[in-house]
Amino acid sequence: MNLTEKTLGRQEIYNGKIIKVHVDTIELPDGGLAKREVVDHPGGVCIAALTEDNELLFVRQFRYPYSEEIWELPAGKLEPGDTPLENGKRELKEETGATGMGYVSLGKLYPSPGYCGEIIHLYFCRVSGIGDCSPDEDEFLEVKRIPLKEAVTMVLNNQIPDAKSQTAILKTSALLECGIL
Repeated sequence: MNLTEKTLGRQEIYNGKIIKVHVDTIELPDGGLAKREVVDHPGGVCIAALTEDNELLFVRQFRYPYSEEIWELPAGKLEPGDTPLENGKRELKEETGATGMGYVSLGKLYPSPGYCGEIIHLYFCRVSGIGDCSPDEDEFLEVKRIPLKEAVTMVLNNQIPDAKSQTAILKTSALLECGIL
């Protein structure tokens, strides 16, 4: 069965610093017409950085859309001209002061495929050193080390609601248990 939808027209709604929004008129697989509202985002990267003591590096920051502070793994949006891995290494260093080694892709995540085209690239690494962090001027962060087992429990208890962090934490734990990482 072919489930492909064909774009017939596009109306640009908003063009901001980070996101763009458009509404498409589409043809459904059965020939009917519908509208699709889409948020375009440059994509992101998230790093599960594990210390020699089996602790993951986390940052806590205020997230405006939710009006709350949340714990997340180091992450950021993709910058043009750099690969997702290069972006991830930069974000890890900026947000936590850490450098990593032995980077392994944990795959990619579609955070909300019903309306948003964002793709988040997930990576694992081992921490090879920690220096000074240098967050962006509009970024205010607290860095903390959380044991991997505790982080898994926090995910299961909904203490880490961030989807990219949940996914990277659970994949890291599973792959370490299987001896893959």
